[in-house]
Amino acid sequence: MKQMSNGSSITEFLLLAFADTRELQLLHFWLFLGIYLAALLGNGLIITTVACDHHLHTPMYFFLFNLSLLDLGSTSTTVPKAMANSLWDTRAISYAGCAAQVFLFVFLISAEYFLLTVMAYDRYVAICKPLHYGTLLGSRACVHMAAAAWGTGFLYAVLHTANTFSLPLCQGNAVDQFFCEIPQILKLACSETFLREAGLLILSSFLDFVCFVFILLSYVQILRAVLRIPSEQGRHKAFSMCLPHLAVISLVISTGVFSYLKPPSTSSPSLDLLLAVLYSVVPPAVNPLIYSLRNQELKDALRNLATEWFSAATDCLRSFASDSQCMS
Repeated sequence: MKQMSNGSSITEFLLLAFADTRELQLLHFWLFLGIYLAALLGNGLIITTVACDHHLHTPMYFFLFNLSLLDLGSTSTTVPKAMANSLWDTRAISYAGCAAQVFLFVFLISAEYFLLTVMAYDRYVAICKPLHYGTLLGSRACVHMAAAAWGTGFLYAVLHTANTFSLPLCQGNAVDQFFCEIPQILKLACSETFLREAGLLILSSFLDFVCFVFILLSYVQILRAVLRIPSEQGRHKAFSMCLPHLAVISLVISTGVFSYLKPPSTSSPSLDLLLAVLYSVVPPAVNPLIYSLRNQELKDALRNLATEWFSAATDCLRSFASDSQCMS
């Protein structure tokens, strides 16, 4: 780090280490590797299955396809760098790398939150207005809503990243988190410039709250509609359609809110680290399991895809063995 007269010129940041001993660092590496591989496998299977099975070319699975893409991106933004730091016993991340990590994380997490809001609308229309489902959620409307979620997340990321990294930093270069996170970087900013980004954070929080209210009202209407269904089987089917999305949105919101809105008196580096893992690492790995656990249609499509792959691999091996015998 090189000091300058107008504040500081930082060439790299030092991230928070998971542990001081080599054994615990390697344990964290293997733990994160397992979580990362689970996220890659789960989300990769959902993306492949939805893309290959034409029966799943519906609005709900189109949005799930986009959610899995965002989950893959968000976990790939933070986990590989944390794994590399634990493996090579280092804490450093370049200034450009930190800025890229902030941009990508804010972009993907924000887009995921907006996409979950769109998915709440999808569930509302499917249950409360089933006769208008094809009209309100046609292919063009779905593409526009998904693009709006991605685009809004991108705009969020540009504003926050540009604003955060334009602030002069006077408090060193040690980030109290295992990845570059805006609140932790703001702690390094000069006090007189902090309010500029704080105002943008307040505006973002208000927009996030509006999305939360929209999701809440959607599920209030859904609950009222489900309770009016006369048959128990119909109510069970309607609840099964909503439970995965409700579980995912609850996981994302609860971990994020508790992490950012917890009382300062309860804050500690170890607690902040644990909460960051819960809201940034765990959801991308758990979301595919939540969506496939009670979704028979998705499980059937996965089984059919696996059967096709196995059959193709078997035919390929048989053909190779036959060619080998002919050559001999």
